[in-house]
Amino acid sequence: MVIYTADLQVLMMERAGWPGFWQSVTGSIDHENEPLAETAAREVLEETGIDTSHYRLEDWGIENNFEIFKKHRSRYAEGVTHNLEHVFGLALPAIVPVRLDPAEHLRYKWMPWKKAAERTPSWTNRDAILLLPERHRAGTA
Repeated sequence: MVIYTADLQVLMMERAGWPGFWQSVTGSIDHENEPLAETAAREVLEETGIDTSHYRLEDWGIENNFEIFKKHRSRYAEGVTHNLEHVFGLALPAIVPVRLDPAEHLRYKWMPWKKAAERTPSWTNRDAILLLPERHRAGTA
């Protein structure tokens, strides 16, 4: 989930269990039949306190299959090494207050999109952030 403003400021958060690791909102479905948009909205609310119903939540139609960092594989079933990620964007008119879950994140920053892309070690998060200017110009972000 890339949360961004009209002037392309991106919300980035530092993981509590991995100081120095900055990323956008991430999460997993609660049950097999949970719609992806519902998952995205729930995760944004849990991690940031932002209610997506007041803004434009958009499924970007991008799926990434990536290897789970070895450090985090214990959170998954035995033998699971890869994740399928669905990319969403949340367009905000301007910076809004954020309420972090301290169990998940240490701190947050609003960053210009290029800086946010450089800051994250996640290639999927970086690539999604790098799409912002193009999507914004096309009017689809």
